[in-house]
Amino acid sequence: MTQLRTLLLGLPLLAALAGCGGDTARSLGFTRDPPDEFQVTTRAPLSVPPRLTELPPPTPGAPRPQDQRPPASAILGVSPSAGPAAPSGAERALLAQAGRPVDDSIRAQVDAESLRLDRPSRSLVDRLMFWRATPPPGTAVDAQREAQRLRENAALGRETTDGTTPVAQPPRRGLLD
Repeated sequence: MTQLRTLLLGLPLLAALAGCGGDTARSLGFTRDPPDEFQVTTRAPLSVPPRLTELPPPTPGAPRPQDQRPPASAILGVSPSAGPAAPSGAERALLAQAGRPVDDSIRAQVDAESLRLDRPSRSLVDRLMFWRATPPPGTAVDAQREAQRLRENAALGRETTDGTTPVAQPPRRGLLD
């Protein structure tokens, strides 16, 4: 009786959850969304000027310094006074071996390929509907009864293929097992 009550209370809740639509697993926090490693950038360390009175006055209409893209020297950690560093011999050799420059659309191509290869995870509804593990294919033979049948056939002088092969019956389970 309690199993029937649990079933009657659980079905409307499952129907309501399935009807919410969208990606329920992501909404409930079961999937992880790692950051895109190609979008992560490093920032230059902050520095305070020696004397705040030496700061230039702001110019109306000029772009804000924090909204501008930092120069490559700041991203790479090279001091601005040193200027751009010439590539070393090893860097030039590596670039020569690498071949032609990479196409700008390479990220889109990699994303498209990963979507084709990535198998989507099972949704919450699939996990609820198919929560039992499927039995392996084939029929399980009852080993003890099969050995007894073979002994009887040998004792009576019959072929080993005479008679029916006993099949192992899985135990009966309850409704919510």
